[in-house]
Amino acid sequence: MSIVSGNPSNTSFDGSPSTDSDSSDDPARRKPRTNAATGASAAGALAKAINPRVAEGSWSWHTTTPGLLAHAVRMYGWRFLPDQVLPPLVGNIVVGAVLYTSYLQILSGLHEPTLQATKRIYPPPAPSLTFTAGFAAGGIQSIIAAPLDALQVRFSTSDMIKGQYRNVWQYGKHKLHEIGIRGIFSGWGLSFLKDSFGSALFFGMFETIKSQGYYTFVRYYYGSLKPHRVEKLSVSAAPTSSGGIPSIQPHYALEPCFLMLAGVTASLVQQFAQHPLNLVQTVYYERLEHIDAMAKLDHSGMKMMKHHYEAYLGLFGRCQKLAIRAGGWHSWLFRGFFGNAVRLVPSTSAGLIIFELVRRKYGVDAEIVHIQQDGYEIILT
Repeated sequence: MSIVSGNPSNTSFDGSPSTDSDSSDDPARRKPRTNAATGASAAGALAKAINPRVAEGSWSWHTTTPGLLAHAVRMYGWRFLPDQVLPPLVGNIVVGAVLYTSYLQILSGLHEPTLQATKRIYPPPAPSLTFTAGFAAGGIQSIIAAPLDALQVRFSTSDMIKGQYRNVWQYGKHKLHEIGIRGIFSGWGLSFLKDSFGSALFFGMFETIKSQGYYTFVRYYYGSLKPHRVEKLSVSAAPTSSGGIPSIQPHYALEPCFLMLAGVTASLVQQFAQHPLNLVQTVYYERLEHIDAMAKLDHSGMKMMKHHYEAYLGLFGRCQKLAIRAGGWHSWLFRGFFGNAVRLVPSTSAGLIIFELVRRKYGVDAEIVHIQQDGYEIILT
């Protein structure tokens, strides 16, 4: 989200406007895409805009999100949190819940063992099924997130600082009414591609490594043991089965390691799809202010369809110019990829791991999985 520094003495969150420079000088107006934010960045945007320490440019605890929020609460009271911070956080939580819930429901319809909601799903779903479920869930997410994306990409902290809106709730209601359905879904095609393919890679890679990779490793490593090793592990790790066949239970730390590896890898692979499309969206959103202005002048459906069509039509040409300027398509599309991945991978992978742990905690107890080998068996509890 674009941050506009301002004098705290001139700010107002009670609805009374304060005198300030004209909104046309606001860089957030000139570059609409720089306003977009999700989660913590949106939650701390206003707090950052009213903090004078930000202008100094040096890092300190006061310039972190908790420090910025603490400063805002001291200045405006606890009401600042539900009015300005809570809305983007609630929106982010709702969108995430829709994504994960949709994925599980769709996968349950495609894969019978998943429908049983057991703690351990065996046999695991094929990669094609998880990819399909992730793609569909991402498409649903893009529809639910469209109003939030429309608000975020048009958000300007100067509007809030001047007191034009009492809180973010009021801003959202007014802005959505102003832009209408066509404005909400402006650029939705790009969002659909980004969310669908990103989620497909996200869940597909996660489930493949977590389940297929883990079971393959277990069969490979524990399936090639020599007899004396089998005897040692069956005594120390697991009791002999009822049929008198020695049983081996894999090391307890092995599966959590695959779970962590799956989360990190899935988050990284997702960025390969979403990072380039984010840059393309940025170029498209540069035309968004013009499209909104045309919508105010002419509300006819055919005219608006023409404006959106022209925006998409000229998108490739504008992207091509930027790519040539950057030294090629690859250089432009993956510019800043590493830094963005380092910033996003920890949080997204942690979300996947928590998702899996919660699914197992509240899953139905199932029978122990027995993998038969030559003269012994591997058990997975």
